[in-house]
Amino acid sequence: MAAPASGVRHPLHHDPILTVTPNPALDVSTSVAQVVPEHKMRCGPTELDPGGGGVNVSRVVRNLGGRSTAVYVVGGPTGQAYRELLERAGIVGRAVRIRASTRESFTVDETSTGAQFRFVLQGPTLREPEWRALLSAVGDDMPSGGYVVASGSLPPGAPEDLYARIARIARERGTRCVVDTSGPALRAALDEGVFLVKPSRRELGELLGVHIDDDPAMRDAARELVRSGRCEIVALTLGERGAALVTRDRTLALDSPRVAVRSTVGAGDAFLGALVLRLAQGRGPAAAFRTAVCAGSATAMLPATDLCRAEDVDRLYAAMVLPPEPVL
Repeated sequence: MAAPASGVRHPLHHDPILTVTPNPALDVSTSVAQVVPEHKMRCGPTELDPGGGGVNVSRVVRNLGGRSTAVYVVGGPTGQAYRELLERAGIVGRAVRIRASTRESFTVDETSTGAQFRFVLQGPTLREPEWRALLSAVGDDMPSGGYVVASGSLPPGAPEDLYARIARIARERGTRCVVDTSGPALRAALDEGVFLVKPSRRELGELLGVHIDDDPAMRDAARELVRSGRCEIVALTLGERGAALVTRDRTLALDSPRVAVRSTVGAGDAFLGALVLRLAQGRGPAAAFRTAVCAGSATAMLPATDLCRAEDVDRLYAAMVLPPEPVL
């Protein structure tokens, strides 16, 4: 049987992938007819999912036929529920126990308007022994070669250079470090040097101290980041406008496939998970990028905190109309 167009479901061996989630969240999603103040709002069915940047990447890698190891912190009753959900999802990982309870996040869809409301709670404060235990676990599980994906916000108590420390361990092991975060944590990681980052247009401008108000300025800023040697690839997700991928040699841009958007939660994580998996499978940046864009759109098609399905990614990939020359 021939492999599907995107190749994401072909049982190929790939380089090892480790994900790191220092600030996971138990994602609670539901719906209500209308969000109004000072009234009890009777909600529809509730869905629970294990969320957080790195764990979402691991979920996407599994959905697309790959394998990864997830390192994450958990604590309290919500942490126990989180672990059970991960095990049910077939995610292999190492849980670092902390004293405080794992945070929750809430997504509420307003059925009368189609609007979505997202409430992200602050994560538990990590004590120094806890974040050091996380780093130790990452060091123990860091593959020689392959990829480590450090993703998501840092919880209170974690040092700003936590991801930079992970990048340092990765460099010592010959592992490509991928970072998806913002603010000082992203700046520190770039100062250490990483393989790939996924900032937004705004975050890219803040990093370089420039105002980015159009596509040429965005491309120039991303090229400057690559030329500086702080990373090898910049991946920019631009919502309904698609995405851009900048390397030392070229810049690729693709529009998002047109789909009926139900929820954008996790679309960026799906993009990153698909991109890393395809690179780990030995695919070139252009093919990996194309699958990543489709994975983001395939996630947006689904409700609440569901993440992309392989069959949807394959279908969007096969139908995608490429520009005559995808180099800007």
